[in-house]
Amino acid sequence: MPVAGATDTSKIGVSVSQKVSKKATVRNRLKRQIRVAIRQMLPDLCGGWQIIIAVRPQAAECKSEHFLRELKQLLSKAGILHGHSRNDIL
Repeated sequence: MPVAGATDTSKIGVSVSQKVSKKATVRNRLKRQIRVAIRQMLPDLCGGWQIIIAVRPQAAECKSEHFLRELKQLLSKAGILHGHSRNDIL
């Protein structure tokens, strides 16, 4: 939800638990892939949001393009992306 009195910048956090993988290298790789996908969407993000992305264990097999597609779909469904309404499906 938008933060009252906040600036137009959004804050995004990525959480990858040990349930996803016991190996730190795998968890860090997933975080990097998600950050890259988020950077590609930054121009389209509405400002003033605080978002936490919790990665599920199934994500260990995903590739970068899957993260980008899924994040776009989720953020547009939530109404956080500019130019997309809650009813749009990517």
